[in-house]
This record gives sequence, structure tokens and C-alpha cells, in this order.
Amino acid sequence: MLGFAMRLDELERSLEDFPELKIYNRYYGLSSKDLGLYALDEHTIAGAIWIRQLRAEDGAKGFVDATTPVLNIAVKPEFRAKGIGSAMMEQFLIEAGAVFEAISVSVVHDSKAIKFYEKFGFEKVEASEGKSPVDGSEVFTMLKKLTKKEVVRPSDGYDPRRWMD
Repeated sequence: MLGFAMRLDELERSLEDFPELKIYNRYYGLSSKDLGLYALDEHTIAGAIWIRQLRAEDGAKGFVDATTPVLNIAVKPEFRAKGIGSAMMEQFLIEAGAVFEAISVSVVHDSKAIKFYEKFGFEKVEASEGKSPVDGSEVFTMLKKLTKKEVVRPSDGYDPRRWMD
């Protein structure tokens, strides 16, 4: 999913072309601070959203500080414009708020994604401009302050026994 998050499908490139992107998924899940979820459509992964805490020396775009994880989100092209990204983001902000005070994301200037993130309360971080490691386009960082809420998942209340004889 990282390739879709970094727009590599649009550039007809692969992750092997960009070794510097490995910081976003190398050893993902080995830390209790790595958090993510994915969306299914008819038993097929349609999208994913995840965060991980990185270090300044990792050189990650979207990095704010060592306590603020960097967000990545991707929806496969055939599932876009169906509300999947919004549904994932709504649930993910609740999940992340149980663990973190804020999350950050790197956004390409003049991108439709800016309005998407603003809809969820992300704000531009001043003096955060940089260049995308993928295509050199102008990027900047957005930050979302999180609020702690009780985590309620779509599957809460699901009783698998109702499907058993």
C-alpha cells in the first residue's frame, strides 16, 4: 500500500526505485506505537492507513518531532471516490487519539488531498516546506491535534455465535 500512498502508481514507478521510502514500512508492526487499519471491499483490501513514530535522522517528510507519528494513507485506484479514505480516517483518528496527542502528514502543494486533510482538522505547519523524495514536487507538513475518546469500532457488538448452528 505504500506505493499507492506515495503516488508511485501514477508515476509508473516502484518502491525499489526509492530506497529512502523504506523508513515508512521497514520493521512496521514491531513497535507497540505502530498503528494501522485497512478497509475491505468484497474481501479485497481497498485501502490502508497507518502511522509510525520516526526520528529526525530518518529524514521523513511530514516529521514534526519524535512524539508525533507520521501518517500514510492509500486507497487503491479502483476503489477511489467511494468514501473509503474518509471512512478509514474517521475511525483511525479515534484509534490514534487513544495513544497519541497529534499526528502529522506530508502533503503535495496544489493537491486535492489538502482539502481532505483540512476536513478532518489538519492544519499546515509553518516553515515545513520541502521536496517529495518521489518526484521532487513541493510538499509541506500538516498536523492534527487528537482528542482522547472511547474507542468504538464498527465490529463492536458483533456476535459471531449468531452465524453458528
